[in-house]
Amino acid sequence: MAGVPPESCAYALARYSRSPDSIRKSLDWVRSHDSSKFLESFYFQYGHASIADLGHVVLCLEGTSELAATEAEDEQLWDGQARSSRYQDFGVSGFVTPPEFGPEDAARYQSGARNLLEGYRFFHVRVLEHLKENLPRPESMKPDAYERNLAARAFDVARYLLLFGIPTGVGQVTSIRTLERQIRRMKASEYAEVRDLAAEMAAACAAAPDCAWDESIAHQPLAPTLAKYVDTDDHRRDSRRDLAVWAEQNLPPSSGFEPEPVDLLKPADAAADIAATLLYPVTNRPFRELYYLACSWPASRREEVISTALRSRTRRDELLREFRAGLYAFDIIMDIGAYRDLHRHRRCQQFRQAYGGLGYATPQAVRDCGLASEYDKLMADTFETIQALPVPGSHYLLPFAARSRFLFKMDFAEAEYIARLRSGVKGHFSYREVAWWMKCAMEKLEPELAGILEATPPWVEDPLTR
Repeated sequence: MAGVPPESCAYALARYSRSPDSIRKSLDWVRSHDSSKFLESFYFQYGHASIADLGHVVLCLEGTSELAATEAEDEQLWDGQARSSRYQDFGVSGFVTPPEFGPEDAARYQSGARNLLEGYRFFHVRVLEHLKENLPRPESMKPDAYERNLAARAFDVARYLLLFGIPTGVGQVTSIRTLERQIRRMKASEYAEVRDLAAEMAAACAAAPDCAWDESIAHQPLAPTLAKYVDTDDHRRDSRRDLAVWAEQNLPPSSGFEPEPVDLLKPADAAADIAATLLYPVTNRPFRELYYLACSWPASRREEVISTALRSRTRRDELLREFRAGLYAFDIIMDIGAYRDLHRHRRCQQFRQAYGGLGYATPQAVRDCGLASEYDKLMADTFETIQALPVPGSHYLLPFAARSRFLFKMDFAEAEYIARLRSGVKGHFSYREVAWWMKCAMEKLEPELAGILEATPPWVEDPLTR
């Protein structure tokens, strides 16, 4: 099958599963019947959700901020690619100004953004010069390959100066069901740009495609029925708000516990695991502290957290992803740049605390170039400006170097895969360290499985490999 519009494809395959007819006959049937009426009845009214997995839509989000792209990609059943900060020069693309800002805040933000981009261009040039001085081209390597490899390595360092407001492009392929969930979630975002983007995505589903391979579908809306039903995910938004209030009113003062940058826990108590995971995004506390606190509570207190999260749930709402218990929990402190890369791994549950707040990372190459003082001065000025701006718009000025806390929950197979893949010498040095620490933490927790784990130590380098 090729060239079948998504909703017609879903209708044809659904009929195929419910009929002795061949797929050819099912397609002929669908040509003479209204796909939208079928989806309205069986998907949106009767709740046959699996039908919406049979039709897929390609959407490209152009000119969005890196922050908005990160929020858009936060779906487990999502396939897509974003522009790479390793292979493209982001220093000439400008920046997105948060729509929340008035004129005065916008001017302050834009000044800070220009400073970061100037720093990005400066550091890329200086680091590239440093690499060429210290890594001469092997005779066996072609000059153009040598230049590309070193430019990519220099971008790996310079990207620490990119801001979350830098524009990017995202191409995605999702089922109708995943697209509905994505748009509903984005409509409940704290960021105006993300809410506006969700509305544009819904409108695009009801309009003819901007880019059509086949002229036969060039004027036919691809998912018009979906566009009618993508309301705001009020439960997700209200649950987060209610939990934040509960945490502020009921949690005791923090113990001050500071874990390792990668802290691995295997929760044994499902209720405590769920309660701690629900509280994680609305606090700034390590997951281990929250989990042991929840374990110490009587059952009634854990039930209170869970019922608070469920207070706004309707019959249409699925359980929040925080309820997916029984997995290894990696509580990771890392820079936003590393998170953008690790965020692509879909076979895990991911949660984050508020962006920023844990300082910034400094690449070793910056110190090697003798540029640490210039780097620190630019970071200090940037964070001073961020503090003067209102949230959530201030998050757009966060550089990729900004450190935050993220929770990744996964099974053993996914932990092994990430450690092996992301620790390789071709990868970015920041997430290579995270992958290595994940491997080391798993070896300590599960010594009987240590022989299965493979990872390349971060001190093993091959800068000319890409």
